[in-house]
Amino acid sequence: MALLASTWAGHALPAPALLLAQSYRPGIDLRDWWVSEKYDGVRGHWDGQALRTRGGQRINAPTWFTANWPITPMDGELWAGRGRFDAAQSAAARQQPDDAAWRTLRYMVFDLPAHPGTFDERLGALHDAVARIGHPWVQAAPQRKVASDTQLQALLRQVVQDGGEGLMLHRGQSHYSAGRSDDLLKLKPFDDAEAQVTGHLPGKGKYAGMVGALQVQTPQGQRFALGSGLADALRRSPPAIGTWVTYRYRGLHAGSGLPRFASFVRVRPDFKPEDAAR
Repeated sequence: MALLASTWAGHALPAPALLLAQSYRPGIDLRDWWVSEKYDGVRGHWDGQALRTRGGQRINAPTWFTANWPITPMDGELWAGRGRFDAAQSAAARQQPDDAAWRTLRYMVFDLPAHPGTFDERLGALHDAVARIGHPWVQAAPQRKVASDTQLQALLRQVVQDGGEGLMLHRGQSHYSAGRSDDLLKLKPFDDAEAQVTGHLPGKGKYAGMVGALQVQTPQGQRFALGSGLADALRRSPPAIGTWVTYRYRGLHAGSGLPRFASFVRVRPDFKPEDAAR
């Protein structure tokens, strides 16, 4: 995992100006919103010449993968399928692309950042752009409408039951704008965030001789121990100090503001601390 972090770090440019999601709150009129699956992959911004991560790192895709792509910027997700984030991340992080690994990926396009129209209008242009590319591994992310929060929650349960991560909601009358916006919402059965590894706490009992927990610090400076969710392989060879990791949690403690039931999810070599504030 430390190797992946150093691989990403050599190709960082200024982060692309991407639209970022807020969290969904019940009570909005859903009739103007499009709903799609939240893909658990690597955010990929096509700038017209190259693919870059949300943090600005160059993604060295094979030339055949991006052949016939337009000069028009595209926003999407490099996705290996439900439950296969590690495969997508591993393929995208290599300096020398592995054709076999890339043939398992799809680029799920969900927006056109430079298009001047509303999302309703961008969807038509997006489908036209994907059709002109003509590659089966480049797909327009399926979008649908729901009539009520009850239908939305039922769809969320079905997606999660089938192995998905959650849903994204995009307001049809909105224009593309960089930064966090209420025009794009995410809905998941849990919260997640990133923190930086600052130390390794020794294990006890069955974890004696291994790491019991990671000492981590959030971009806001909060510190806590992260032990739940660590596989034995990571306890034996933990992420290096300075590595960013993603953790999952369910709300915050009222007094301290620390995450409740925090659990390790994965290493995040493409994360930059400024992403948390955007």
